[in-house]
Amino acid sequence: TSPTGLTSTEGGYTFLPDATSLSSGKSVGVTFRIMGPDGRPVTKYETTHDKDLHLIAVRRDMAGFQHVHPTLEASGVWHTHLDLSPGPWRLFADFKPADADDLTLGADVSVTGDYHRQRLPAPSKTTTVDDYTVTLTGGLSAASSSKLTLSVSRGGAPVTDLQPYLGAYGHLVVLRSDDLGYLHVHPEGAPGDGVTKPGPDITFYATTPSTGTYRMFLDFQHNGVVRTAEFTATTADFT
Repeated sequence: TSPTGLTSTEGGYTFLPDATSLSSGKSVGVTFRIMGPDGRPVTKYETTHDKDLHLIAVRRDMAGFQHVHPTLEASGVWHTHLDLSPGPWRLFADFKPADADDLTLGADVSVTGDYHRQRLPAPSKTTTVDDYTVTLTGGLSAASSSKLTLSVSRGGAPVTDLQPYLGAYGHLVVLRSDDLGYLHVHPEGAPGDGVTKPGPDITFYATTPSTGTYRMFLDFQHNGVVRTAEFTATTADFT
């Protein structure tokens, strides 16, 4: 499976941010349209992962990441707010137009201010966010589907009461480091299916199109707060 999000136009649809230069700071307003094959803004969408559209914002060096759910106006304009630090960013719109296939389109924007490129953290099987520790079992293998299990603990104790987020107990975005190719990742099971437990383990399947270094971003919800755990992984580490 090829990565997506490498182009702003596909299948007659175009992801069109209203501005390609944005201010840095907290809660910066962002507006955009999805233009359809008829040249008009798309106003009808099918829900995927509980939302009509997912907007992922990633700084080019992957030192910034946000996953938000913009609001659609009747005119076809989407609007939201992002916390943006200076530098080059890529925005991904992940959506399904009514009567069309799922699409992930990408567009570059620049954020004003002094940009200091950060080095990608070294590959690791554990990461922390606030007082949570997330441990990765399994890994990425090139050109085949691989199983990834992410286990959430807090203060050394497994978290067994994760809350559903976007129709699952976690949402995982995987990006290729060199070009920010976007991988579609699917969770195993669903809340309420009688089988899938609310933690500590969240299992996904990912198909990696090539060897290389990837960055993984896991969104999970606990006690009403969504947090993002971040990992660096290379296919070479796990083959």
